[in-house]
Amino acid sequence: MDYKMQVKDLNLYYGNAQALYDVSLAVKKNSIVALIGPSGCGKSTFLKTLNRMNDLVDNVRIEGVVMLDGEDIYAPDTDIVHLRKRVGMVFQRPNPFPMSIYENIAYGPQIHGLKDKKRLDEIVEKSLKGAALWDEVKDRLHSSAMGMSGGQQQRLCIARVLAVEPEVVLMDEPCSALDPISTMKIEELITELKEKYTIVMVTHNMQQAARVSDYTAFFLNGKLMEHDETNIIFTKPSNAKTEDYITGRFG
Repeated sequence: MDYKMQVKDLNLYYGNAQALYDVSLAVKKNSIVALIGPSGCGKSTFLKTLNRMNDLVDNVRIEGVVMLDGEDIYAPDTDIVHLRKRVGMVFQRPNPFPMSIYENIAYGPQIHGLKDKKRLDEIVEKSLKGAALWDEVKDRLHSSAMGMSGGQQQRLCIARVLAVEPEVVLMDEPCSALDPISTMKIEELITELKEKYTIVMVTHNMQQAARVSDYTAFFLNGKLMEHDETNIIFTKPSNAKTEDYITGRFG
């Protein structure tokens, strides 16, 4: 199996409160994994362990192993800036920077030391094309990103992640703030992106998980209850609690 990320026996604590219990999950390269489960079940917390966003929270303690291409990302010598370049993150609400569309995309490559204007132009175009946004904004690259619609802003945030050429893209409910048409565009985009990237996404929307993901992981109370191919999870789950959640008995 060609795994991009492997998580083994992961426990996470906020102070004395345990939020994740013995989570083990392997993510195949160029696949889309959906994390589902009721609010507060640990799926976003788990997602953030994959690029160490939890480091930004006080009193977090982690036990277990999170591997990217076979290397432990929690090893003491890990370069976190480089890690977050390799494992990008798209958040629940679009969060463009208050600057132009062009500057939003160029920002990441510039931080990583790229100065060449011609190369930046190429990256901006390629990233916007990759996020299916180029045709809509190519004539107003130097206008403020704040003037875009919510759906466009979210695709801009995806383009911003793509600009630094990640290997894995994490998405925390990327469509929850969007209307159905924007949601459809983002879903189509996610499906296209898996040719080049490995994607792990949290979603509250069961239909969305069924539509776009190859694998689905069901979390409940900080535990990974079940993980399998999406069609199996949605048609014949092995855990009764998974079935209860998917059929809407709780959640």
